[in-house]
Amino acid sequence: MARINDVGGVEGFGPVDITDDTEPFHADWEARVFGIWNALRAQGIFNLNEFRDAIESMPPREYLAASYYERWFEAISALLERKGVIEPGELDD
Repeated sequence: MARINDVGGVEGFGPVDITDDTEPFHADWEARVFGIWNALRAQGIFNLNEFRDAIESMPPREYLAASYYERWFEAISALLERKGVIEPGELDD
């Protein structure tokens, strides 16, 4: 079953943006999300396959509305809740 991230060959998403963007982060919070992801993965809280699955499991509307690192944050939050590291909704604020 295809998920929302699997849009290969699907019409209606507009042209691919091929702008050469050399900046890895466009805001400080994006770098923090990357750092948190790296630390949690290094501690074995989750692995890369679990992380990818969490991103790909986002509801389609949320996935399409989110930026790259917003998807990362949502996936990290979902995994931390699923694994009992944080309480459900603890990061909502």
